[in-house]
Amino acid sequence: MRIEPATAGGAFAPLVVIPVYDHEHAIGAVVDGVQAAGLPCLLVDDGSQSSCTRVLRELAQRSGVDLLRLNVNQGKGGAMLAGFAEAQRRGYTHVLQIDADGQHDTGDLSRFIDAARTRPDAVICGIPAYDASVPKARLYGRYATHIWVWINTLSLHLRDTMCGFRVYPLPPVLRLIGEETIGRRMDFDTEVMVRLYWRQVPVEHLATRVTYPADGVSHFDVWRDNVRISRMHTRLFFGMLWRAPRLLWRRLQGQG
Repeated sequence: MRIEPATAGGAFAPLVVIPVYDHEHAIGAVVDGVQAAGLPCLLVDDGSQSSCTRVLRELAQRSGVDLLRLNVNQGKGGAMLAGFAEAQRRGYTHVLQIDADGQHDTGDLSRFIDAARTRPDAVICGIPAYDASVPKARLYGRYATHIWVWINTLSLHLRDTMCGFRVYPLPPVLRLIGEETIGRRMDFDTEVMVRLYWRQVPVEHLATRVTYPADGVSHFDVWRDNVRISRMHTRLFFGMLWRAPRLLWRRLQGQG
């Protein structure tokens, strides 16, 4: 079912974009939650296997749900970049990103949208409130990225850049991806947040419940993705060095 283009005229118009890669067992419940919140939804099939693609095609028959198919797996970041481009083409002003594996609480969708409507210029970023299902290795491992982010922004303002539940204002995101190369896989979520912060895009935070995950499928490659993330932190570190005077001035001005 095709999503109708957003209303013209600059009105607040959010689109939920869900990158999907072989999460056929969980994605139905996520889409149910999106529809319960009354939001339009774009599923980005990131080169999934046929079993998942069939499920996505069935979901796309629903009113307000559409499907964008990438024939070759691009990674989470690549899928989101495709989703941003499609949202722009249809005239939406904001993209709400949520993961396909069911770990995020779709009951919070309205809270995120309300926050974005109040601060349409800001990224609304989720802060995970984990329950007992979270693997301890993942929980503790996140702190290495937190520390690097605080170094690379010279600030403690970005509290969690790994949570995939967030709302982006499209104009600054589109400018960023048009001017710089952003990681296309598991490095995407953190890199895009740091680079938006560097560009003085405001960031607001919302606590949200996170469980691990509904279908037990993780696509995190311990070796390859950790190497990518390490390289990303290195790139950002050298990018921070020449931005350091400006970042420190922002702190002195109480702006981050």
